[in-house]
Amino acid sequence: LFGFLFFVIACGWDYSLLSGVCTMAIMVLPLIMRTTEEALLAVPDTYREGSFGLGAGKLRTIFSIVLPSAVPGILSGVILAVGRIVGETAALIFTAGTYAAVPTSLFSSTRTLSVHMYALLNEGLYMDQAYATAVVLLVVVIGINCLSGAMAKKFAGGAKKDE
Repeated sequence: LFGFLFFVIACGWDYSLLSGVCTMAIMVLPLIMRTTEEALLAVPDTYREGSFGLGAGKLRTIFSIVLPSAVPGILSGVILAVGRIVGETAALIFTAGTYAAVPTSLFSSTRTLSVHMYALLNEGLYMDQAYATAVVLLVVVIGINCLSGAMAKKFAGGAKKDE
């Protein structure tokens, strides 16, 4: 509702890709911030103390020790946020619109996969197409999770090698 009132009405962006993107960014920002904060707090203090004891400065400790150790937790938060964005329907109906076409600019209306599936199910005539859209949506989410899992392992492996 905030995205509709602020981006669509107050900013005058109408139903557009940009208003949908900004609304979703505001919706998932607290989730990403909180998981990042928890991931940074989960890094043991002994890592920081060891780095300071070896003569590293504050910035070097943050970028060489703390962040690489926290990357898997940060990526988990981002994955959760992306999963929420991919499955979100209500906020995008009121901000990005339901126009079934590829957008030509940031200010043109569009339809996401979840909104497309919702529209097909509401009509009740295109159940097979709605199920196919659900399968595509599921494959996209699984693909994102696999990719992010591989990236988390890569970053975690790099952080362990540096220790």
